Amino acid sequence: MEAMNESQKSGFAAIIGRPNVGKSTLMNHLIGQKIAITSKKPQTTRNRIRTVYTSDEGQIVFVDTPGIHKAKNKLGEYMVQAAKRTLKEVDVILWLVEPAPYIGAGEKQIAEQLAALRLPVILIINKVDTVSREEIARAIDAYQKLSPFAEIIPCSALRGVNTQDIIRCIFQYLPNGPLYYDEETVTDQPLRQIAAEIIREKALHALDQEIPHGIAVAIDKMHTRKKGSLTDIEATIICERDSHKGIIIGKHGAMLKKIGSNARYELEHLLEQKVNLQLWVKVQKDWRDSDFLMKNFGYDKKEL
Repeated sequence: MEAMNESQKSGFAAIIGRPNVGKSTLMNHLIGQKIAITSKKPQTTRNRIRTVYTSDEGQIVFVDTPGIHKAKNKLGEYMVQAAKRTLKEVDVILWLVEPAPYIGAGEKQIAEQLAALRLPVILIINKVDTVSREEIARAIDAYQKLSPFAEIIPCSALRGVNTQDIIRCIFQYLPNGPLYYDEETVTDQPLRQIAAEIIREKALHALDQEIPHGIAVAIDKMHTRKKGSLTDIEATIICERDSHKGIIIGKHGAMLKKIGSNARYELEHLLEQKVNLQLWVKVQKDWRDSDFLMKNFGYDKKEL
């Protein structure tokens, strides 16, 4: 840990919410660079991802959790447990919701869980760029009736509206203390894991609705050549059915080539050098219900 000055604050902030509400988009924006993958499809984030925001005021360690939802398999159970454990380890919670006056059963369940924790909860009404001011006001009114919040902040994670207000607000609820990470750190994610997630994101964007739930990406090899100007990455996209494998590869390999090309572009931006990316596709039936295979693909229950 870094030495502290008297006024410096540091602590942990969990970003929670239902799937597809914009948690990863918000975290990427607050940090100022892309760490967590984003997609319009649910269950995009599967692990707890830590990213670090450091300023003169102190340090916020953000923990982006998988969306809280009803689990349908062992991977779903893993994701829900990852989210719940995170809530017990933080100083403040950011709860992202959509700007709707109707509060569903899922949100009510989250509110009950948060009330039991007795932590400051900042309600963030995201995607305000998509609705009128009247609709935002109705949403704020509905949530105020649901539960007491430390703060309520309307924002647009995608457009960067009111996001600096979120940073200022978080610091109000953090204790004084030393920095947990050095000032240059932006994530505790290993590069291999970030690379795997970037490839998975490009597959999520390119593939049909049904397939992405059942894919994982394993990095088989990641090696930077001696002169340091080129990194070789070999990765396997794992799917659950033979029919899915055909779709991922595509006619004459076109879909796999598209996924690889899009992933290579972003990996080169991340690594700041050329990338030689080779992708394969492999079928592992029902891997989301296998503890052994889940661990192989980076979802280890022992790390929860």
